[in-house]
Amino acid sequence: MIKRTTIVLLALLVWLGGSMSQLAYASTNGSGEGINEKLGVPIVVYGQELTEAQEKEVRELLDVKSSDKVDEFTVNGQDLANYIGGNPNARMYSSVKITHKDTGEGLEVKIVTPDNITKVTKEMYANALLTAGVENAVVEVASPVKVTGHSALTGIYKAYDAKGVKLDENRMEVASEELDVATKLAEDAGVDTEKVSELITEIKKEMAAQNPATKEEVEQIINEKLNSLNIELSEQDRQLLINLFEKMRALDINFDQVQKQLEDITSSVKELLGDKGFWQSVTTFIQSIFQAFVKFINSIFG
Repeated sequence: MIKRTTIVLLALLVWLGGSMSQLAYASTNGSGEGINEKLGVPIVVYGQELTEAQEKEVRELLDVKSSDKVDEFTVNGQDLANYIGGNPNARMYSSVKITHKDTGEGLEVKIVTPDNITKVTKEMYANALLTAGVENAVVEVASPVKVTGHSALTGIYKAYDAKGVKLDENRMEVASEELDVATKLAEDAGVDTEKVSELITEIKKEMAAQNPATKEEVEQIINEKLNSLNIELSEQDRQLLINLFEKMRALDINFDQVQKQLEDITSSVKELLGDKGFWQSVTTFIQSIFQAFVKFINSIFG
């Protein structure tokens, strides 16, 4: 009896191991689609300071299986200076992968190594990218070492530039300033990072609703949102916000479109969890595994 039980358990482990591998493969590789000839291959930008071993690690993190199926570039300190006015001697480690999506599908940001991106959250990236004019893409950020994450934004700008997509320089500059202000409020002013992202998002939504015509109206919106979210800032930090959003107002950014994309980002997880068809397919797959296993056992002891 013990021998028979042992055989059954071993058989179960073999079946589950193989079946779970199939399930994992299906969930990560989808239908095994080839190169998207309409949207082009994903773009990957590596930080210049990565060692050979670190670049290999980043490739694995960003699921880059073959250089033939991506366009690859490298970002350095001079790029940082050119695109966002940073230090040209800066060491660049954070890397990005950009996968284009059809118009209307929205912007999705994923931080693949959250423990190593210490200051910039995915919401901060999303806000800054939308300000810069980046839409309809999946942006994945990864770093093998702890970094603030600022250089990833430079990598994204370089990727678009290298592919001939010219983002507005003024919008890129304001987006970079937005990222600086967001991280400064989180670090120096002691405001929770999620609260900072919420504040910036809510200000943008209100600007979409009110379409302020003057700096005074921008200041009023900011003060209202600070009060409603119970955020206290020094006069200096409050002025940083006012100056930032006044620049956005002057750029005549379509905040209504930005608002829609931000809502898409926040609802993406809820949509997946509420996708009954997805979970039903998983349930059906697991049931088929055990039905096949029962047949296998019966064939041994039947």
